[in-house]
Amino acid sequence: MADKATPSAPALFGSDAYSPAEIQDKVEKLGIKKAHMPFLPELVLAIVAGGSIGLGGMFFSIVLGDPTLGYAAQRILGGVVFTLGLGLVMIAGAELFTGNCLIVMAWANKQISTAEVLKNWTIVWFGNLIGALGLVFLLWMCHFPDLNGGNVGLGMLKLAVSKLSPDFTTIFFKGVMCNILVCLGVWLAYAGRSVADKMAGMVFPVAAFIAAGFEHCIANMLFLPMAWLMTVTGHVPAGFDTSVITIPSIIHNLVPATLGNIVGGAGFVGAIYWLIYRKGLGGITPLPQSDVPAGRPAE
Repeated sequence: MADKATPSAPALFGSDAYSPAEIQDKVEKLGIKKAHMPFLPELVLAIVAGGSIGLGGMFFSIVLGDPTLGYAAQRILGGVVFTLGLGLVMIAGAELFTGNCLIVMAWANKQISTAEVLKNWTIVWFGNLIGALGLVFLLWMCHFPDLNGGNVGLGMLKLAVSKLSPDFTTIFFKGVMCNILVCLGVWLAYAGRSVADKMAGMVFPVAAFIAAGFEHCIANMLFLPMAWLMTVTGHVPAGFDTSVITIPSIIHNLVPATLGNIVGGAGFVGAIYWLIYRKGLGGITPLPQSDVPAGRPAE
């Protein structure tokens, strides 16, 4: 009979996940590193992240381009394949604006300044935009919208219209809901000790935000410019109304989506987990006396 596994033996499939308190500690330390990263690598990693999320959007668009799929099947399957984008960011390494909303956990400890938070978010947001627009160009040159007899392009046009039509407030709250789920996906990815663990942790939160039609400002940097490019070049099916697909309308989407993403990620995930595991339970790594949050004694 085979001997029993010893307590020190590694768990099968890396299922010994990091605890929530350990994740909080890791996110704080990463927040400091992200805020202090030199400009050039930060910008280039942000460009990589914009392209990575765009690749997830590309994969999702192929699912949208199949009119034979029912609504729920299309949205759920599309959400699953979109996880490619966040997987590339979290595992291959890149700087994503929506995920970086979690650096508020280090800011709440006064380990980084407000100026450093805003600098990081600004550089990463614009880097993500550059990466997404670069992928738009590559996909356009590949005639990507022409796939499946033009149905992929039509799917992207329909998606763009649905994103540009709502009012500011609706887009804002869709952005809040989106980044609650995205940052929970990031949080679960940090729990994993293997590539399989990390990918498994991300799938359902990401699939949920895609299926529900919430607004991810970085993903929209692929979908909306591609739809605009199709519109201005006349690659639109006869009778399809693209009047809402304009540059001002794209800005109308990106501004509230970005603000909502900040509130969702920083406020509803970062701040709440900080309140629980750092302020409430003291955290794992003791803070220097000058960094102790108000109301908590130094450990």
